[in-house]
Amino acid sequence: MTTSHAQILDGKALAARMRQDIGREAALLTQTHGRKPGLAVILVGADPASQVYVAAKQKGCDSAGIASFSTELASDTSQQHLLGLISELNQNPKVDGILVQLPLPDHIDSETIIEAIDPGKDVDGFHPYNLGRLAARQPLLRSCTPYGCMKLIAETGIDLHGKECVIVGASNIVGRPMGLELLLAGATITITHKFTRNLQAHVERADIVVAAAGKQGLIQGEWIKPGAIVIDVGIHRLDNGTLTGDVDFDAASQRASWITPVPGGVGPMTITMLLANTIQAFKTHVGETDMGNTEVGNTDV
Repeated sequence: MTTSHAQILDGKALAARMRQDIGREAALLTQTHGRKPGLAVILVGADPASQVYVAAKQKGCDSAGIASFSTELASDTSQQHLLGLISELNQNPKVDGILVQLPLPDHIDSETIIEAIDPGKDVDGFHPYNLGRLAARQPLLRSCTPYGCMKLIAETGIDLHGKECVIVGASNIVGRPMGLELLLAGATITITHKFTRNLQAHVERADIVVAAAGKQGLIQGEWIKPGAIVIDVGIHRLDNGTLTGDVDFDAASQRASWITPVPGGVGPMTITMLLANTIQAFKTHVGETDMGNTEVGNTDV
């Protein structure tokens, strides 16, 4: 393995610091209002990766003093049954956030399910209402992975105004809201996707690269502009059991100024921002805030 020149953006360490703050705030809110912030997690089917993610989210809730309500449904659960459960949780005053673990079985339409969640309880930040608020420069509950990426980028101390940012991948979960987050922060953004021509040329001019295509090793190290910041959202398990991302880490770290590792980079931040969103939703439900969650951003852009 080559020696890294880039500084490591340690998501695990940042998440640990943030979770201490979240835990303290949750304890104060619980003392003040007589109940813990509540997160309902729904898992449909027995996908092993989803089970691991759900367990990690429940563990995060427990450590932060957030009540976790878990429901596991069989893989043949009907869409109508799932919609009925979401309706009940929307009305439950002890539930501040609702998370439906994706992906769902093929017979259930994910978009219909996401839109059924009360936007004020959409702690994943996937609901079109919350994405639209972000696009309109009035963010409320923000998509967890992009929001976590913004927290990591903030750790570098870089001023994002005018920086060239290239996002590789245009999903509703990461790529598109990531572009909106960076635009809100004053950056110039390019979102690349499967129809993009000459991806290498786009990456080579980027001050910040966010790799979220879900394709192992797609971003080659020699493409990275010297001094660039590299945020790798991808995660892939190799045959030997180790994890890797969308970026050739060893080669890219020879050119980047900052880079996220896989694992230990973006992943811990995603769950941390889920917990932060749950606290934010709780505060709104008890009337402590208007949910104007704009500490990362520039509404003048």
